Amino acid sequence: MHFIKACVIVTALLLTSLWGVCVLYFGDSASGWTQRLSAVLFGLLGLSALIGNWFPRWRRQLLIVYWLVFVSVLIYWLNISPSNQRQWQADAAKVAYATFAGDRVTVHNIRNFDYRSEFDYQSAYYTKTFDLNKLQGIDLFSVYWMGPAIAHIILSFDFGANDHLAVSIEARKEQGEGYSTIKGFFRQYEQIYFVADERDVIRLRTNYRHDPPEQVYLYRLQGSIENGKRLFLEYMHKINALHQNPAFYNTLFDNCSTAIWLLAQVNEEHPPFSWKILLSGYLPEYLYESQWLDTRVPFIQLQQQAHINSLGQAADQAADFSARIRLNNNTLASPVN
Repeated sequence: MHFIKACVIVTALLLTSLWGVCVLYFGDSASGWTQRLSAVLFGLLGLSALIGNWFPRWRRQLLIVYWLVFVSVLIYWLNISPSNQRQWQADAAKVAYATFAGDRVTVHNIRNFDYRSEFDYQSAYYTKTFDLNKLQGIDLFSVYWMGPAIAHIILSFDFGANDHLAVSIEARKEQGEGYSTIKGFFRQYEQIYFVADERDVIRLRTNYRHDPPEQVYLYRLQGSIENGKRLFLEYMHKINALHQNPAFYNTLFDNCSTAIWLLAQVNEEHPPFSWKILLSGYLPEYLYESQWLDTRVPFIQLQQQAHINSLGQAADQAADFSARIRLNNNTLASPVN
């Protein structure tokens, strides 16, 4: 019993010390010398409490001090608030929002940058009204750059006549800030829904990202149009909520795949949760197994047909970019009902 108790205490100290060091090190949006010093001191306190666990004379006092300081760190972390008022990178300067008039939804700040390279572009936004009654289906883009397990997921709503609206859920980065998976656990990034023209958010990935290069796959989701309409409206309500009240991005619990799964709860018919949603690279395979993709051909063949990099590179700046990346793509042969 004493051994089990000691193991529980040691494990708790190790995990909370590591968590607290990261919280203090990253701080509120930026790491200065005070954050780094606080992280070092807290780490030393955790180490002292861990060592003191083998010295009965000091164990109780060190544990009391440690847990009091840990609670203070927890309170500090819980009081870190998201903001829309930071010095954002140029590509994340504006957030989208929507207004409604019956079945017509007007989306503002749709991003449509003109790229010369990944980081060299002309900023541009536009406003457009979409008629819910013209929704024809929903496409899923799966973007790979680091092996088969991890992918970035983008949904695009098809309103016909080369009229597609893509939404990419990402971490909103400040000027000079890079993306870190670890930082994404510690309230370091606000969440942003990039509402964009496919000539922007998809062409960026097929044509202009080379370090590392990204491989883009396009699948048509199966399901009812009514479910698609409800999902689109849920997206619009979410972007309005973020426009008014920013929220934090989380690497695991509120990212490009888990956020989509949560939004899909608006429909009674939605895929049950799976570990393949967390390991987002396997999401297309999971959707195939769940009959949410075209199952008339084996998944391997479907995946080969879904690869669109060469089509995107050929289409490049064409006005009908969305139509061209769907040429000869049999994954889109079976639309939603």
